[in-house]
Amino acid sequence: MKLSTPVYAATALLGAGLLALSAPLAASAHVEVEPSSTAAGSYSLLTFSLGHGCDGSATTGITIDIPDTITSVTPTVNPGWDITPLTDGQVTYTAQSPLADGLRTTFVLSLQIPADAAVGDTLAFPVLQSCEIGETDWAEAVVDGEAEPDHPAPSLTVTEASGEAGHDHGAAAAAADASAATGSAAGDDVLARVLGIGGLVVGAVGLVVAVAARRKNVA
Repeated sequence: MKLSTPVYAATALLGAGLLALSAPLAASAHVEVEPSSTAAGSYSLLTFSLGHGCDGSATTGITIDIPDTITSVTPTVNPGWDITPLTDGQVTYTAQSPLADGLRTTFVLSLQIPADAAVGDTLAFPVLQSCEIGETDWAEAVVDGEAEPDHPAPSLTVTEASGEAGHDHGAAAAAADASAATGSAAGDDVLARVLGIGGLVVGAVGLVVAVAARRKNVA
């Protein structure tokens, strides 16, 4: 049976909606870090994003390894999580209640990018994700020109120092609350996308049903 133009339109609309939904979900597959600054000597807020458990198991904690060249780190308070400040090169967040698989949260660290770091240097922050059942070690190195590993370590690339490097600690601290709000807003954005795609699916199905009913009446 040859499909009519409305049916084609409904199918295309549904396909586009599914693609729009898959993009943000795919992007949240790894534990990632988003720095507010990467310039050598600058103060930066590193936002670590966590959007899933360990093969479906709820997350109970994360341990972030800090490079040896960074000696001072200030963790941002995260409601519902206990914090162990920098100890033996690690910062640990422990969930007061396990974070269910599929729910997203963020963890923000304030620190200074080493002033003597060379442009192009990679600073890796391996993350051990502990879950009710099992754990995932996000610690594999990402090598240029090679396929991304299954469990890449969150990392950033150092850029050239700016004229204000080392003097923007206050600005970084002032941005901490905004960063936490952004993490919450990002979770809401994913939910909004899901609801939006659901609406597209319902609309597309309704259009197909309407076309089919119209054909039946005409026949």
